[in-house]
Order: sequence, then C-alpha cells, then structure tokens
Amino acid sequence: MANKKQIGVWMDTQQATIVGRLEEGGNIEMLGVVNGEANSSNSSEKTGNNQEKTLQVKYFKEIATYLQNATLVHVTGTGQAQEQFIHYLEDTPQFKNLATAECTSNKMSDERLIEFMADKLN
Repeated sequence: MANKKQIGVWMDTQQATIVGRLEEGGNIEMLGVVNGEANSSNSSEKTGNNQEKTLQVKYFKEIATYLQNATLVHVTGTGQAQEQFIHYLEDTPQFKNLATAECTSNKMSDERLIEFMADKLN
C-alpha cells in the first residue's frame, strides 16, 4: 500500500482515537480524538431511539472527516461500534472504494495504539 493514506481507528460508542500514515514511508502518528455525545433521557422510547441514531451518525461523520482520501482504514475497539462504523462507510458514496479491516481490542494508550496499527497497516 505504498504511497497511500492509511488510517487506524480505535473506537467504542463514546470515543474514537484516530492514527495514521499520511504519506509513503511516513510514520504512523496521532491524528485526533472524537468524542461522541451522550443521549439525554426522553419520555418517549421512539424519540430516544431517533436521537440515539442521530447522535451516532454525527459521531461517525466526525470520525470520517479524518478519512478523506484514505485508501485503507483498520477499525478496532470493543463492542459493535466498529462494525456499525464500517457499515456506515460502506453506505457512504465517497468511501465506496475504501478498503476496510476490523478486529476487536481493548482500550489502549495512544503509544500502544500507534504500535498496534503500525503492525496492522504494514
């Protein structure tokens, strides 16, 4: 994947840490952190579900801003958030040619995430 922008994302439902290699032969570095918004309580289950979906899409869009012109993204994390995010990318026209990979991992330090993604993105 020489001369290609490669991104690694660790995420759960509330926070995503984005690291990546932005140029050929470059080092993997921290690109940013995105925090999801908590869903406030609602008296209606339907309203609560709609708000949850809206907040999730907003969270995914914020993460996706780091993926502009990427050719590969490796998503990892806990739970089902990474799977939902990959489906979001597949359903978004600008990311239809983006190669994706996923795995499950526990929360790790930024330094450990950079090491982890260096292995996955080679």
